[in-house]
Amino acid sequence: MELRDALTALYQRAATSVPADIERALRGAERKEAEGPARAALGMILGNLSVARNDLAPLCQDTGTPVFFVGRPEGMSERSIRDAIIRATKSATASIPLRANAVDSLTGKNSGNNIGSGVPVIHFREVERAEPLAVQLLLKGGGSENVGRTYSLPSGLRERDLGGVKACVLDCVRAAQGKGCPPGVIGVAFGSPRQLVVEKSFEQLLRPLDDENPVPELRKAERQLLQEINATGIGPMGFGGKATALGVKVAAVSRHPASFFVDVSYSCWALRRSRLTFKEGVAKFD
Repeated sequence: MELRDALTALYQRAATSVPADIERALRGAERKEAEGPARAALGMILGNLSVARNDLAPLCQDTGTPVFFVGRPEGMSERSIRDAIIRATKSATASIPLRANAVDSLTGKNSGNNIGSGVPVIHFREVERAEPLAVQLLLKGGGSENVGRTYSLPSGLRERDLGGVKACVLDCVRAAQGKGCPPGVIGVAFGSPRQLVVEKSFEQLLRPLDDENPVPELRKAERQLLQEINATGIGPMGFGGKATALGVKVAAVSRHPASFFVDVSYSCWALRRSRLTFKEGVAKFD
């Protein structure tokens, strides 16, 4: 199998299904909701998952912006991987199909194939030569992206501490209400510089829901934030109810003494992440 074909298959898996942990959480949320709009919304979401999986159809009409996290074995050409991703993106756009979401910000022209300046987004890191190529793909929808926020502390919310971070997260969720298509996953990072904080916040969406933070203070913060977010009563699709978030994942990075940023990456219920490893023409999907 060529890498381009494996990446095209990765696109199809990501666009037409959610990971098993997300589906389990959605089913658990449905069982906990009382009869009414919130439970009905979750029922429709779960029905949509079934139809998309059976028909190999996209979960949502907005198939998102493709964001790749690539573990490149030492000695493997970064340019060749990028070229394969671009070719796979064009192929997947036509065959799945994916909605064309790459619009030139200056001219307003849509490329029609999801290729544009900086798109797809690709993050590379180098791994040991003997390891396989590892590719994680996240298809990030525009609606949930629009309700994410970056904060600078101190502010009227709180000071530069974990309490201030929590206040920022809750402020973001309350401001979003149902516009981010809850219940979803909230990725959080704090520190500086701003670019690093945004990237690390986004990376948190790749963590499985049962992944426990190795830092005790952050592990506790994740659990507390999940409880407090679900206590807001915003509920599925903003209809009220117990499930506003399925998970909260938090990271901290070192910072400049003058700066303290908090970034909140909001994912809708359709958290479309998928992963493959590729070595000597053999692809394995997680």
